[in-house]
Amino acid sequence: MPTAENPHAGQGPVPLDIGGDVGALVVTMPDDRPDLDDLEVEIRPVGASAPHDHHDHDHDQPAAHGHHHHHDDGHHHDDGHHHASPFPHVGVVPRPTPSGTLSSLVYPELLAGDYELYPVGTHEVTMTATVVGGEVTELDWPG
Repeated sequence: MPTAENPHAGQGPVPLDIGGDVGALVVTMPDDRPDLDDLEVEIRPVGASAPHDHHDHDHDQPAAHGHHHHHDDGHHHDDGHHHASPFPHVGVVPRPTPSGTLSSLVYPELLAGDYELYPVGTHEVTMTATVVGGEVTELDWPG
């Protein structure tokens, strides 16, 4: 995958490639928060350095590498010459369900482990999630 952009953006079903130590995460947004529909949310392994941390702390790299390189594309190092985050982000998308339309975030492939989620452009962690290999973890965004 050459970028951290969501290749599955859009409405409707998202294919999930899970199994072994790879799981997925679905986060449902509160019904009474239509303001969240344009939100983009990054996800990073707990303990990984902040995406725009300009300090030179190489000791953080092994921890991040050990938790989150199921699709290692060789572009996970922040060389300081760009502002792109090495962590994936997805946007909130309204999706039809049997009980009506629900807005949600879908991370289709994540290595099993603990993750922090935060709105793009911030460093404030809004929630944490534990992903289990071979399973879809379903959580609610704090309202």
